[in-house]
Amino acid sequence: MADKVDDLDARILNLLQEDARIPLVDLADKVASSRSAVWRRIQKMEEAGVISGHTVLLDAEKAGLGVLVFAQVKMHAHSRDVLPDFMEKVRGFPEVIECHTLMGDIDFILKVRVRDVQAYEEFFWNHLSQIDGVREINSSIALTAVKNTTKLQVVAG
Repeated sequence: MADKVDDLDARILNLLQEDARIPLVDLADKVASSRSAVWRRIQKMEEAGVISGHTVLLDAEKAGLGVLVFAQVKMHAHSRDVLPDFMEKVRGFPEVIECHTLMGDIDFILKVRVRDVQAYEEFFWNHLSQIDGVREINSSIALTAVKNTTKLQVVAG
């Protein structure tokens, strides 16, 4: 599959992001195409990795994970061993739902979900701050989600 999606692919992807369980016949009707053409497009996008999985979205608060923390991590050094070790350890923490490397003053930003502030404090002291090479961690607790979506606006081209 080419790097770019066409208009039909974009319409399919945008609708699937709204409801991944939409029946194929309804999806085909909404994009004005045949069921077989839509099914083939979905299969191609899955094989190409454009569609990387199907999941259920949870309400974090109702699931008992009401505290969202953004942790900015600075490392002591950027050696061959320190950064990969940090990334490997972070991947193993279920509290960390996202981790990104950054350019600039901060090396990593982590999105952490926990039940309460005490749970974050325990995670901070017993796990995150114990990773070799961590110099500084600045944590910010989110108060209100102004926008929280997983939907990407896919456009053709």
